[in-house]
Order: sequence, then structure tokens, then C-alpha cells
Amino acid sequence: MIVDDSIVARTVISRILEGHEAFDVVATAGHAGEALALLDQVRVDIILLDVEMPGMDGLTALPDLLARSHGARVLIVSSAAADGAAATIRALTLGAADTLLKPGAGNFAGRFAATLIERLLRIGHARPDPFGAVPAMAEPAEPRIAAETAPGNAPIACLAIGASTGGLHALADFFQELPADFSAPILITQHLPPVFMPYFASQLTEMAGRRAQVARDGMKLRSGELLVAPGDGHLGLVRIGSNVQVWIDRNPAPSGCLPSVDPMFAAIAAIYGSAAVAVVLTGMGRDGLIGAHNVASAGGEVLAQDSRTSVVWGMPGAVARAGLAAAVLPPAAIARRVAQRSGAARWN
Repeated sequence: MIVDDSIVARTVISRILEGHEAFDVVATAGHAGEALALLDQVRVDIILLDVEMPGMDGLTALPDLLARSHGARVLIVSSAAADGAAATIRALTLGAADTLLKPGAGNFAGRFAATLIERLLRIGHARPDPFGAVPAMAEPAEPRIAAETAPGNAPIACLAIGASTGGLHALADFFQELPADFSAPILITQHLPPVFMPYFASQLTEMAGRRAQVARDGMKLRSGELLVAPGDGHLGLVRIGSNVQVWIDRNPAPSGCLPSVDPMFAAIAAIYGSAAVAVVLTGMGRDGLIGAHNVASAGGEVLAQDSRTSVVWGMPGAVARAGLAAAVLPPAAIARRVAQRSGAARWN
């Protein structure tokens, strides 16, 4: 479904998609209200959504569109989705799978068309319907994974979370369930360009109810604070005397990602050993797999998001299939499991 108040945008995007064998445009809507009404009549896997529309804007309508569509992926295609735009971060937090900057009239062909197709193929189809309806295209079954182990009793000294596509929504679900008195430092690597990071940190502060900052060289880890990997480096750690400090690692990572989850996980494994917990949330690719091996080898705990709630079950799926995950759960359940651990260890 394409939702855009511009008939030109709806027509051109429809032609782009109808020219590709993987897609069928089943509906178009000129405003959010029309889209919500159409979802009572048609089943969709992906919704292309503009932000700036008359009446109800796209961000206001996004939660209702997700609920009414029973699991459709939403790609924001809007002139408001520029790099660093607050609307982009807000859309991703509300549950959009990805965003794409909409070009001006006359510039829809070429690079935009190719990028649009690539994004849609990447985010895939709808999640399984939580209400039991059969989806238009069924997701592959989650592979058989080793039985979930009981959470450890040792306190957590440091919690590190890695995420990519769909990560902001997963993080929102996670922090909604994490107790306010969880006091270990929290490190987060989210695949985003550098220009997004200040907005991302601000959004994390709001959703987590605790201070979040973009990490810088030499910053000391402090109880209860969130540190976010910058977009131009990996979040590493170094112990200097009695303090643990941030070291921004700018060496290429095996995954090719910048920032990469692997160096962050390797750092908490080296510094905290069995008191480290690594969480792998939704994302494309295998970033975090190497670092998860480090954490597990050091006696720490690795937790992965399940396929049903993931936008893309690439990163957590790789960890789960490798047998490294102590549990494979929705983000909220991961937070509750973390909370079962008896407080934070002496981490400095």
C-alpha cells in the first residue's frame, strides 16, 4: 500500500513497483484516514508512508496503521526523512522498519528507484499475524535452537546492546520493561549514520528514563548511564587504574559495519567476563556474532531477540543458530530476564 497525498508520488512509485516481479501494489491512499479504512478490506505486507499529509500526519497515524495491518512493515518515504531529521528517529522509534528520503518531482527515477527496491526487499514481508490470520507470505520457521537456560544469579557489571534495522522500536520495548533501578552501565551500538546519533541519544534518554550520551574517547563508565557508539567509530573500552573508560575504535571491523557491534561485545567480555551481558536485537546481517562468541567464551550471557518480533532476523538469528544465545525472546522479555539478575556488580 502507498500512502501519500501527492498523486504524482503515488503514480510514479506505483509504476516503479509494478515493474518489479516481487511486488504488487494492492492499494493507494491519499491520506492516513483513507489508508486505515482500506486496511479493513485488503491485506498488505508493506506500507509506504509519507509523513507530511493533510489531516492526520504519517507519524501520528503510524501506530494505528501498524495495529490495523496486523504486522505490515512500514517504510517511511518522505521529504521529512532527511539524514539527521528528528522525524526519522521518531518514525523508527514508533515502529517503522526503515526510512527513505523522497526526492523532488521529476527525480524519482534512477538512484531513488533502485534504492526503493533494495529497501523493500530488505525489510521483507509482514510479521505473522498475532491474531491468528494467515499472512500473505509466511515467514520461514524459526530454526530449532538449544533449550533456553535459566538466568544466572551473578550481578551484571555491564550490559551491551547491538541492533540495526528495526532496532529503535525494539529498544523502546526493551526499556519499557527494564526497571528504573537497574544500575549497571549500558552500552548501545545501533547502525545509524553519524548525523543521527545526537537525535538517537536524545530519543533514548526519553524512552529509557535515564541519561544517554554519544560516547567519546576517555569518558568514564558511570552507574545507570547509557553510552551510544558514535556513527564514525566502534564503542570500545579500556581499564585505566580503577576506572573503565571509553576507547573509540576506528579500525575496520570484520562485519564491515561502522559502528560495529562486535568490538563492543569483545570489549565487555575482556573487561567484565562472566558479569557481562550482551543483547542482540533485530538487524540485517551477522554483526555481533563474533563478539557474542567472545562474551560466551568469557562466561558472560548472550540474549537474542526472537524472529516473530524482529523486523529482520539476521543478527539475532545468526547468534541463535550458532548456539550462543542463553535465551531467544521478545525485547520486553529480555528486559525482564535481565532484571532477574540480582542488581549490578561493582563495575569500576
